[in-house]
Amino acid sequence: MEKLKITLVLLLMAVASYGQSAKEVLDKAAKAVSNKSGVTASFTLKGGQMNDKGTISIKGRKFHATTPDAIVWFDGKTQWTYIKKNEEVNVSNPNESQLQNLNPYNFIYLYKKGYSYTMTKEKGAFVVHLTATNKRLTAQEMYITIHQKTYIPSQIRLKHQKGWNTIEVSNFKNAKLSDEIFRFNSKDFPKAEVIDLR
Repeated sequence: MEKLKITLVLLLMAVASYGQSAKEVLDKAAKAVSNKSGVTASFTLKGGQMNDKGTISIKGRKFHATTPDAIVWFDGKTQWTYIKKNEEVNVSNPNESQLQNLNPYNFIYLYKKGYSYTMTKEKGAFVVHLTATNKRLTAQEMYITIHQKTYIPSQIRLKHQKGWNTIEVSNFKNAKLSDEIFRFNSKDFPKAEVIDLR
């Protein structure tokens, strides 16, 4: 009977620490992505009718993403989206859901509020499953695959009302990025029509 009690206590402790370790892994991933000087990466986005490749530069909440069809700048408040085929720039103040679709690493600002999480391990990576505790959140579920040694996220899967989006990330590097690259400069696109949607 005593052995059974000890086994149960150890099992409960293991389950409790496993839940905490999911948060610790997310905290370490957030720290890896939040390099003060900035980071760069390549990404592939698939889901629904989306199938895009590109590069992204991130510094805190700011990011600059380039795909074959568009260029996006976000300075922490304002977003400029240049649509290449139309030569137009849409200016907006995006919400968290819109940012999540554009910045694969935006999860580092989301997971601390409104989500519960569990974790599994597979092939040298942690897979953290986040489930929204608030039904109003746009991203109701997320799976984040995080490298076991570097804590760099390599895949983010997001569930939205229309299904799943999968973002694969590669070539992650620390970089020294100027704040200027996160703002649209009209001099670089003299023919672009600017449409303010704010």
